[in-house]
Amino acid sequence: MFTGIVTDVGEIVAREAEDEVIRLVVAARYEAAGIALGASIACDGVCLTVTAVEPEGAGCRFTVQAGPETLALTTVGGWAVGRRINLERALRIGDELGGHVVLGHVDGVAEITAREDGPETARFIFEAPAEIARFVAVKGSVCLDGTSLTVNTVEGRRFSVHLIPHTLKETTWGGRGVGDRVNIEADMMARYAARLAEARDLGY
Repeated sequence: MFTGIVTDVGEIVAREAEDEVIRLVVAARYEAAGIALGASIACDGVCLTVTAVEPEGAGCRFTVQAGPETLALTTVGGWAVGRRINLERALRIGDELGGHVVLGHVDGVAEITAREDGPETARFIFEAPAEIARFVAVKGSVCLDGTSLTVNTVEGRRFSVHLIPHTLKETTWGGRGVGDRVNIEADMMARYAARLAEARDLGY
């Protein structure tokens, strides 16, 4: 479980295809001794399991694997060496829940259709797949590439968010533009509310 508060920006330093699986090595500023094998790390919002880790300079390199389901539903299949990704370690008991509850189970991929830059902030407009767009609500939360964001406006399948200077600087969002595809995870509470409404309509 995660919060959508990015704690580091990593870089893909190696990629290798292994039958159905893609193996990725990520360079990060995390301390290697603090990452156990089998630990979960959200990589651009995708919960991936650490299969190897080693110290590297002041940080580490850790290895993760992505299987067919992840490759089909997320942007992971298109990640190449040199790509920068948002990272978040799994939530621990006692940690501050600064964003919202994020599972790292990406629902699909949204596309940036517009970016409007102000003096310090930036407004992004996205188009989400129809099956996910119904969970996006004004003032609700959405996780985009591992970042917990608040929805400002909704119009059909399109919605907007406004990013502050800190987010633009400390994540990969500063370099994002029109046409980029991002991982989207709908708010868990919105999904449960929709399911309860469906069950009610079906007479459950």
